[in-house]
Amino acid sequence: MPKTPDAKRLIEVQEARMAYGAEGKGPLVLDGVNVAIDDGEIVSLLGRSGSGKSSLLRIIAGLLKPTNGRALWQGRPIVGPYPGVAMVFQSFALFPWLTVQQNVELGLEAQRTPGPERQRRASEAIDLIGLGGFESAFPKELSGGMRQRVGFARALVVHPELLLMDEPFSALDVLTAETMRTDIIDLWIEGRLPIRSVLMVTHNIEEAVLMSDRVLILSSNPGRIIAEIKITLPHPRNRDDPRFRQQVDDIYARMTARAAGDRSDGRGGGFQGVGVGMALPPVSTGELAGLMESLADNPNGRADLPALAGELNFEVDDLFPIAETLQLMRFAEVAQGDIQLTGAGRRFAESDLEDRKRLFAEHLVAYVPLAALIKRVLEERPNHRARAARFSEELEDFMSEDYAEETLKAVVDWGRFAELFSYDEAAQAFALEEA
Repeated sequence: MPKTPDAKRLIEVQEARMAYGAEGKGPLVLDGVNVAIDDGEIVSLLGRSGSGKSSLLRIIAGLLKPTNGRALWQGRPIVGPYPGVAMVFQSFALFPWLTVQQNVELGLEAQRTPGPERQRRASEAIDLIGLGGFESAFPKELSGGMRQRVGFARALVVHPELLLMDEPFSALDVLTAETMRTDIIDLWIEGRLPIRSVLMVTHNIEEAVLMSDRVLILSSNPGRIIAEIKITLPHPRNRDDPRFRQQVDDIYARMTARAAGDRSDGRGGGFQGVGVGMALPPVSTGELAGLMESLADNPNGRADLPALAGELNFEVDDLFPIAETLQLMRFAEVAQGDIQLTGAGRRFAESDLEDRKRLFAEHLVAYVPLAALIKRVLEERPNHRARAARFSEELEDFMSEDYAEETLKAVVDWGRFAELFSYDEAAQAFALEEA
C-alpha cells in the first residue's frame, strides 16, 4: 500500500520528553522527540538499548503519557488507548488455555463484535497470516513462528489503521524471522493487510532497510531522533544488491558517528556521562579480546561493521558496545561504519596472556576513570580495601541505580582480568591484588 501524495497524517509526536521516577524527575529516556507517521508507509524506529524506542512506541499507543510534549492521533490528543491502533509484541503473549481461533477473537470480543462476525473475521485473519487449518490448536502445539503469526492475526483482526510492532521477529530463529518478514511485506505490497500504516521498533539494521519506507535513528541515553533516512529501493529487496548494502552501511555510519557533544578528545564513543559518571556496558573481557583477535586477522586490522556483524551473527546491541568499549580504551577506532585496531589493539591481539593483562591494566587506569578511582582509593587506605557501596553511591549521583549496578559489574570484570584489584562477592568489597 504505497504512500500517495495526498496521504493524511495519522500520528504526530511533538517535542516528547519522557522521564521516569517520581514526578518525572528520574532518568531521562526521551528528549525532544518529534515523529510523524502518514497514511501508507512503513516506518522503523532504529536504535540501541537505552534509546527509548519502546517507550516512544507506548506513548504512540496511548499506554504511556510523556512527561512533556504531546502525541496526536489524526490531529486529536492521545490521552489513553484508542481505537485504530493494534500492537504486535516481541513475546507471543498468547493465552495458553485458548485455541488459535479464541486467541484471535479476543480483540473483537473487547469491541463487542457479534459472534458470527467475530468468527468470520478471525478465520479470515488466520487464513491471511498462513495458519489456516490450525484454528483449533493450542499455543503449546505450535512452533515459535506459528505462535507469532497468531499474534499478528490477533492484531490484524480488528482492522487497525496503524499497526505497531515492538521487535516482532527478535524472539524467532533466523530462518523463521526471515520468512515472516517476507510474508508480511508481500501482503503489504499486495494490499491484503487490513491496515494503513506500520510503525516498527527494531535494533536490526538490515531488517529496517528490508521492510521500511523510512528509518528514524534514535540516539541513546536519552533518546533523540538523530537521523531520518528514506529507503526508496523497490520491493522485493535483495540483501546482496549493492544499493541495499550501501543503505545498511550508511545507517551504520550514522549510528557510529561521533556526536558534537562527545568528550573533548572525541574518543569516548557512545557512552552516557563523563569521568567517573560514565555509564559502562556489560561487556566481558572475553568479548573484547575476541573482537580484537578477529580484527587482527583482517588486513590493517580493519573491518566493515555491517560485514563484521554478519560474520559474527551479531545485532547492533551485541556489536556496538564491544566496539565502543575498545574505542574508549584506545584499542580500536570506530568511524563511518568501520572499526580498526590501534597499535595497542594489535599488540594486545599478538601478546600472550600475561602481557595482555599488563597492557589492559595500563589502558584501564588511563581511560576508565572509575577504575582509576577504585585503584587510588584502595592504595590510599591502610588495609587496601573498600566496600562496593562506596563507589555505587557515587555513581548514583550521575545515573540510575540500574546503570550504576551495570557499570560497577563491568569494572569488576575488567579489573579482575587486569589483576588491578580483586573483588569479594560475599563481602561486596574491593581489595588490591598485592594486599
